[in-house]
Amino acid sequence: FSSPVLVRRLIFGFVPIQASCVQYRLVVRDVNTLQILQLYTCLDQIQYIEWSSDSLFILCAMYKRGIVQVWSLEQPDWHCKIDEGSAGLVASCWSPDGRHILNTTEFHLRITVWSLCTKSVSYIKYPKACQQGIAFTKDGRYMAVAERRDCKDFISIFVCSDWQLLRHFDTETQDLFGIEWAPNGCVLAAWDTCLEYKILLYSLDGRLLSTYRAYEWSLGIKSITWSPSSQFLAIGSYDEKVRILNHVTWKKITEFEHPATIANTKTIVYKEVEKSPSVETERLSFPPTRALASSLFSTQSKYDISQVPVSLQYIKPVADRANPKMGIGMLAFSADNCFLATKNDNIPNAVWIWDIQKLKLFVVLEQLCAIQSFQWDPRQPRLAVCTGNSKVYLWSPAGCVSVQVPMEGDFQIVSLSWHSSGDSMALLSKDNFCVCYLEREEV
Repeated sequence: FSSPVLVRRLIFGFVPIQASCVQYRLVVRDVNTLQILQLYTCLDQIQYIEWSSDSLFILCAMYKRGIVQVWSLEQPDWHCKIDEGSAGLVASCWSPDGRHILNTTEFHLRITVWSLCTKSVSYIKYPKACQQGIAFTKDGRYMAVAERRDCKDFISIFVCSDWQLLRHFDTETQDLFGIEWAPNGCVLAAWDTCLEYKILLYSLDGRLLSTYRAYEWSLGIKSITWSPSSQFLAIGSYDEKVRILNHVTWKKITEFEHPATIANTKTIVYKEVEKSPSVETERLSFPPTRALASSLFSTQSKYDISQVPVSLQYIKPVADRANPKMGIGMLAFSADNCFLATKNDNIPNAVWIWDIQKLKLFVVLEQLCAIQSFQWDPRQPRLAVCTGNSKVYLWSPAGCVSVQVPMEGDFQIVSLSWHSSGDSMALLSKDNFCVCYLEREEV
């Protein structure tokens, strides 16, 4: 199924419903049948949508107008409009309880907390404009906010039940770039700008547990991620390495390098190769049918196992430009903590999959095009990859496969999103989206 819509953000709720937007309209569909359940019309072009945690409400943000509209699935006639007025609006999100909305005003002057239940309003001053300035614990009890006051970085921790300040402390950073809670909610990671390699780990009461610095006088941290068990913190750096910290001493237990040549014979290298589809001459007709014409001019691909050593395509970054394409730009743990997937921007066509139990490189996927996005199945160790073409690639310990999306026209997949059940995923292009359904194996 495809629809000519512009999907700004598509998030699956816990019920089988999905939402997408087409300029002024919000379309709510059933995930299994793709039937339209509700159709809402907003006041302006929608730039961001987000489900509440219980999937009962949908937030639609119109940043140009400084307005947020909220729609209810249980009560279609109920409506809510939040107007930030002259303060403007640059970001909007739900709180974990699904009954409060956090709006960040222009120039990051404040964060306004709106309650849908009591209609009360709370304000948080001096939020910092950084990559990830707001972080909630997984259980939804606490929220951390990065702040900037008097040319110095601070972190404030709030209790989400009543939005009271729990802790407020300064950080030893030059320019705080982001914060992220461990999944167990006990440790908060805060990392500095890429100009200085520094990551700080704080407890819930604001105590500094540890500081880690791998090197100095070079571009530092580019990406971080926690393992689902909170036992490991993976740090991707501009030096093309991933360092793993343990949760006991917060010291490095290993580092993963990403060389251009794979020499270890125990590493499996899957290489994507193209093949021309074979068409029987008896089936040829003039003019050809639409399905036959599509198969004649489409290229299929499959994976071959390469013999090591294997040389991967390496791109030397341009040194005199900002934000150079180098270092570890993507990394993600599988849901069972067994695998870590990474991408080195210097080698844009490869996905590296590491065995966390053995702390060794397990598999490398070498694609024909640059990696656009990858994401783990939330229920099992299965990785979905897209490279900007009309194919989706799936890897599991049993092997990997290339799947052609059966669509007419040019459908270039730039991102993807798994359903929480792992039975389906949304594939997004610039102007279209489709839903991919996966059959569950019978045990």
